[in-house]
Amino acid sequence: MKTKGARNALEVAMNIVFLICGLIAVAFVLFISVYLVLTGLPAIREIGLVEFLFGREWASTAAEPKFGILPFILTSVYGTAGAILIGVPIGLFCAIFLAKVAPPRLTAVVRPAVDLLAGIPSVVYGLVGMIVLVPAVREWFHLPDGASLFAAILVLAVMILPSIISVSETALKAVPPEYEEASLGLGATWIETVFRVSVPAASSGIAASVVLGIGRAIGEAMAILMVAGNVANMPSLFKSVKFLTTAVASEMSYSAGLQRQALFSIALVLFLFIMLINVILNTLLKGKKG
Repeated sequence: MKTKGARNALEVAMNIVFLICGLIAVAFVLFISVYLVLTGLPAIREIGLVEFLFGREWASTAAEPKFGILPFILTSVYGTAGAILIGVPIGLFCAIFLAKVAPPRLTAVVRPAVDLLAGIPSVVYGLVGMIVLVPAVREWFHLPDGASLFAAILVLAVMILPSIISVSETALKAVPPEYEEASLGLGATWIETVFRVSVPAASSGIAASVVLGIGRAIGEAMAILMVAGNVANMPSLFKSVKFLTTAVASEMSYSAGLQRQALFSIALVLFLFIMLINVILNTLLKGKKG
């Protein structure tokens, strides 16, 4: 009886601990949301919502400042989309190779390399991109400056690979072997089984890896700051551009007054943008599972 009572008490205590941890996570999200709304809305009210979101000119330090962030929004969208278009196929094929094709000895070599890729700091990606990639882009395309949206897309594509590979590989390994055995028993080859049985069965996990990749691409600042040129132009593949994140990171240290409030407004837009993408993708995933 004492042992049973102690187990029940431990179970109640652990339930309380888990509840507290969950509430803390929710509280942090609510705190960040409320703080960004309170600090970002005053600037939007003063500038005007339409002018702020759809204005094409950002001149925060001019005599007559302008705070249009449409170039930042479009650049972030195009940069993230380009990184996903490049990174997802490469990451997915690498995950399939590691989970279903590669021999164990080769997997033992490639797997740590992927883990190491995930552990490299953002500033190192940016440094390598600035020293190697930017001059290469300048020479390849005969540009006056290689710091561009194209260079940023390539860096982001490399940076999202570890998330996509790790999560997709885990999802592929979780596919019940009975599915694959049944496919092979019906006469399918191993590659046909992988692409027609294993990949569809792991689609929810693969989609989750894409969500993580999008979050990493949208939220990156340091590496992009070093390779994108940091100029508030409308997005063009071979022009210097500025992302939402780099706009905040590059000006927050010396900002004041309305400029500082406008930067908080950018952070609010970025936060809402990421939340919207997560909600949409999670809804699609639940609909697919249903």
